[in-house]
Amino acid sequence: MVEKYGVVMTTCASMDEAKTIIDALLDEKLAACIQTIKIDSHYIWKGEVCRDPEILLLIKTKKELFEEIKNTICKNHSYEVPEIILLPIEDGYPPYLAWISEVCK
Repeated sequence: MVEKYGVVMTTCASMDEAKTIIDALLDEKLAACIQTIKIDSHYIWKGEVCRDPEILLLIKTKKELFEEIKNTICKNHSYEVPEIILLPIEDGYPPYLAWISEVCK
């Protein structure tokens, strides 16, 4: 049962952009819970070192919804190449995982 759940991570340039993505994912029942964390990102982009404040989204969902989540994020994202990765949940509290199934389509 556990192998069907995951956490999708993406970063946003602003809280406004994050809220747009969050609202779209929740409205479409693609996520049960989305957490936001203010972070500082350090990365290489087009050959240069960049340092930017970002909002990290941790999206709790069912793995089978990943393609729809990816499409929704891309449709609402300002980045040319947004981070969109799926981390599988290897274990979890069964009532919490059941709640994810109940809330997501």
